[in-house]
Amino acid sequence: MEFLRSNESQVRVYSRAFPTIFNRAKNAHLYTDDGKEYLDFLAGAGSLNYGHNNDVLKKALLEYIENDGVSQGLDLWTTAKHDFMTAYKKHILDPRGLDYKMQFTGPTGTNCVEAALKLARKVKGRDGIISFTNGFHGVSLGAVATTGNKNHRGGAGVPLSSVEFMPYCGYYGDAVDTVQMMDKLLSDNSSGSDLPAAVIVEAVQGEGGLNAASAKWLKDLETLCKKHDILLILDDIQAGNGRSGDFFSFEAAGIVPDIVTVSKSLSGYGLPMALVLLKPELDIWNPGEHNGTFRGNNMAFITAKTAIETYWQDDIFINDVRQKSDLLGKRLKAICDQHGSGLFKLKGRGMMRGIACSSGELADRITARAYEKGLIIETAGPDDEVVKCLMPLTISAADLNKGLDLLTDSVNEVLNEDMSAAS
Repeated sequence: MEFLRSNESQVRVYSRAFPTIFNRAKNAHLYTDDGKEYLDFLAGAGSLNYGHNNDVLKKALLEYIENDGVSQGLDLWTTAKHDFMTAYKKHILDPRGLDYKMQFTGPTGTNCVEAALKLARKVKGRDGIISFTNGFHGVSLGAVATTGNKNHRGGAGVPLSSVEFMPYCGYYGDAVDTVQMMDKLLSDNSSGSDLPAAVIVEAVQGEGGLNAASAKWLKDLETLCKKHDILLILDDIQAGNGRSGDFFSFEAAGIVPDIVTVSKSLSGYGLPMALVLLKPELDIWNPGEHNGTFRGNNMAFITAKTAIETYWQDDIFINDVRQKSDLLGKRLKAICDQHGSGLFKLKGRGMMRGIACSSGELADRITARAYEKGLIIETAGPDDEVVKCLMPLTISAADLNKGLDLLTDSVNEVLNEDMSAAS
């Protein structure tokens, strides 16, 4: 580990919190060089919804490689691309009544956010973007301009402009209608708020602290965008692909965003892949106007198509996810209820939940204790105060309960230590 510590950039994050060398992984388990086993409630920051080394996806990938399938295709048409697009349209878009064209960008979430912002500005001929408090959309320059976190914004090194931040759902409490506030600002010629090209929003804010927008708020936001001729970009990078309890995190609200950004667990195997879904009338790109060498990972197409055909042809998988979501919510609520002194608050939706602690320091101590016990779990939120659960959606009920037992024990031990120190 010392070699890695001294030779890798200081920018690293996760290896600081979990300082060990992992050499093997399976579903919800990680294993180290020295044979220790960990339960994984991080799941590649939500990029492993179907677990580590999913057997069905692995088999399809190995067969593709053995048969000399195209590994690098730029944006050439390949069998792998055709089969993925066919499966995605048939099993994901068409059943939900969604008519989108697919744009393959560079392989990460921030790449598809950059493309979405650029396209919105091109379509509307306006440069402004509205983003939201605690929003996270990536750290490349365009995406980080729409990201609220001060630390990420400070790393840009240049002024970040053309983005105005508005209060997210519940930012001022449940009694304040923040969409109504936005409407007032956009309707008033003297408010100082210029008409933007687009609004970019997460239905559930992942890195921002598991803040979940209500269905009504999202519906009202869609109505506001239509009223003011603004495009609605829905960032579904972390909350999508089943994580929220539906395939898309916006389904429960009954809205149809103009543009949707998708990545993370899209490939199903941790392979980099990103996609922009756009309404057909918005597809005004000139050939090559937005490109990238790795805009279409053929190996990711294989695993993504296999994941869709394995898990999304019927409701069996998503119903199982919803049952686990209920269990997760109940177990986390029990932690909050056990300590009724305002120390904890339940956050999130679906299998994207956590507990907000009274301080970031408390959250850090809890996750550190959990790591000592064999549980990999991270924090999120503006002060890293939210202990965030992102286990694979395929985790067994036994492993889910075991991990939640470890988390509960970690919370209790840390609080008992505080009580002992105070007495």
